[in-house]
Amino acid sequence: MDQTVAVITPAWKAQDTIVTTVQSVLDQTWPHWELWLIADDGADYAAFLAGAGIRDPRIRFLSSGGTGRGASNTRNVALEQITAPYAAILDADDRLKPSKLERAVAALADHAIVTTALDVMTDSFTHLRHVGDGPDRLLTPGAHKWVSLSMDSMLVWDRRRADGRYDPTMSNMTDLEFLLQLYRTAPASFHLGTPLHDYIKRSSSMSNGSNVAAGMIRSKTEILRRLQTGHYGLPARDVEGLVAFLTISLAAEARYAAALAAQPGLLFEDHLQPMLAVAAH
Repeated sequence: MDQTVAVITPAWKAQDTIVTTVQSVLDQTWPHWELWLIADDGADYAAFLAGAGIRDPRIRFLSSGGTGRGASNTRNVALEQITAPYAAILDADDRLKPSKLERAVAALADHAIVTTALDVMTDSFTHLRHVGDGPDRLLTPGAHKWVSLSMDSMLVWDRRRADGRYDPTMSNMTDLEFLLQLYRTAPASFHLGTPLHDYIKRSSSMSNGSNVAAGMIRSKTEILRRLQTGHYGLPARDVEGLVAFLTISLAAEARYAAALAAQPGLLFEDHLQPMLAVAAH
């Protein structure tokens, strides 16, 4: 049985990080993978990686069909072409822990969607915190964000049981929106509580500039609207859990700038988590 994982990596001016990212795929203990590296900047990443001594027939090089089309359009280029049964998302500045694909494939034997805990790091790979760490567990859509309160591109999924495309009309939160599409046909996801994905928190994403905050608020508000109008066809209890999370997250967005000014370097996750804990009790 084919158990190949297509790893989808959009690349925009990624020369400073792409070697490390690709090496994390080469270092996987699961050998049955394809890396779909899609340039969104016109760069020749095949030549660039070859110059760094990286050549592997499992790496496929594509173009987004333009320049600066954005991560959603770029990921969709690969999603329209891959034939592997499993897919995973890896941004061009993140890394996979060596056993991520092996453990995810094992879980996909029984589950259509697998998520993992995150090792949140600076762009110099200094550990900041873990997100979603704890026991392995089955999560309903309504419970997922209360565990994985940060980004959602740590997905590995079975394309035969759950499928979707990224929404290029949204500036932020596209990973969560994509996951909600997958939940349409998969009633739950399996969460691996071991941090198996290095999520790089760049200094620009830690500053919560006005454009970043505004984009996050708009996107969260739109997902909230879609949930409340039945867009994803989820059970009422799951909608309730997601709406509660997003409502708290929007309140956290509104307060984050002041909190960051009072505590420079404050991670949004550290700002949000106490608010979630209060609501949970």
